[in-house]
Amino acid sequence: MLDTPSLDIVCLCADWCGTCREYAQVFEALQQALPAHRYRWIDIEDEADALGDIDIETFPTLLVSCGGRVLFAGPVLPRLGDAQRLIEVQAEAVLRQAWPSVASLGLPADQHAAFTQLAQALHAGR
Repeated sequence: MLDTPSLDIVCLCADWCGTCREYAQVFEALQQALPAHRYRWIDIEDEADALGDIDIETFPTLLVSCGGRVLFAGPVLPRLGDAQRLIEVQAEAVLRQAWPSVASLGLPADQHAAFTQLAQALHAGR
């Protein structure tokens, strides 16, 4: 796909989390498989200030956004194929301008606001 939009893909993890350590390899492979996007790994303890009011209940949690708009925020399993498909589906939705509604994301309003704040900060380069 030549006109693939550039998404911001953020993995929210913790160093003490075994599943997160396992996901690090998947996240690296994801970057190689889909290089058109911007990737960031955030350790929630090392960069707690960047998270604001985000409440992570399950690790790892992936945030996928475009232009500061949240497309997906939720836990993911450490499987490359699943993560790759998630990113491809979100990129296709952006191309169609099929932005998800707040309700369809399944996030409480305060968490949607917190994830949006992080997405906007990352989009702005902070």
